[in-house]
Amino acid sequence: MGMCLPCLGSSVEDYDQPDPETRRQQQAEAAIKRQRDNESRGVKDAEGLKRKQQRREEIEKKAEIQGGGDNTMRWQVG
Repeated sequence: MGMCLPCLGSSVEDYDQPDPETRRQQQAEAAIKRQRDNESRGVKDAEGLKRKQQRREEIEKKAEIQGGGDNTMRWQVG
């Protein structure tokens, strides 16, 4: 109880800290890795998913162009 680091025989000067630029670069790389991991969480084939999304977007664009943008519903009572 009540232990402190200087009592253990090591000092703060013994611990080499990287320079601020190296540390910033490491933090940026870690952030990019976390973002990539979060994007692919639960997805086994991330590249396949991206291809499917691109195909879906292309199909939707083609449908908009061919449809002429007239998507109103009409009721016919006969």
